[in-house]
Amino acid sequence: MESKSPHNPLQNQSIVILDFGAQYTQLIARRIREQNVFSVVLPCTAKLAEVKSYNPVGIVLSGAPWSVYDKDAPPADAHVFDMGVPVLGICYGLQFMVHTLGGKVRPADKREYGPAEIDIVSDSVLFQGLAKKLAVWMSHGDEALELPPGFELMAKTHYAVAGIQNVAKKWYAVQFHPEVHHTPQGTQILKNFVFQICGAKPTWTAQQFIDSTIEQIKQQVGRGGFVRGGRAGGSRAARCEREVAPDVRVCKQWRAAQERV
Repeated sequence: MESKSPHNPLQNQSIVILDFGAQYTQLIARRIREQNVFSVVLPCTAKLAEVKSYNPVGIVLSGAPWSVYDKDAPPADAHVFDMGVPVLGICYGLQFMVHTLGGKVRPADKREYGPAEIDIVSDSVLFQGLAKKLAVWMSHGDEALELPPGFELMAKTHYAVAGIQNVAKKWYAVQFHPEVHHTPQGTQILKNFVFQICGAKPTWTAQQFIDSTIEQIKQQVGRGGFVRGGRAGGSRAARCEREVAPDVRVCKQWRAAQERV
């Protein structure tokens, strides 16, 4: 699991997504960026200093194919909960939150995979403006058995906990996947987290990111340096060649690498 976006210190706010290995992690980032808020995916093992360097106004804990009790389950720094910013756990992220903060997780009596319906049982900003019953997409084999101190149940299915919250700490978690289109109101749930809970401002654009990244490359590469295009990055490298500096050379070695694969 590698960082999927270049470090850009010119971003004054972001949502940092800690990736535990879920197939949908990049989709979470996309959904947030579609709201004109910058998001970055980091490996769950990222150092706290790196997380802080992105000026996060919120943290998302992704799903994962693991159990929190698996010997090889990737770790994350528990001090992420001490940063003073809102946290949203998704699927495995809920289980990690429960396990780390003093609750209990167990293998579910019935694994939930596919479409499900949840009941909203407590008022929550996360579900603001939504109906009391929601269609969602589930994919989990473990479930929360006991909630950590300070948490309350906010949503459930017939079989398991579907959402929890600690309002005072601004910690929230859902057992389902709001980022996929199989959860029709999922984007609204993410918007509620990003804007209502984290207080992010919709000021980011892709063009702004491109411009600030080019400026960063100018500072780092300087005159006579190289910008290397990857397998899918040739056009990006070409633009850097045009805009960074006339004497910055772009390596075309990715073509040769493609032929060797």
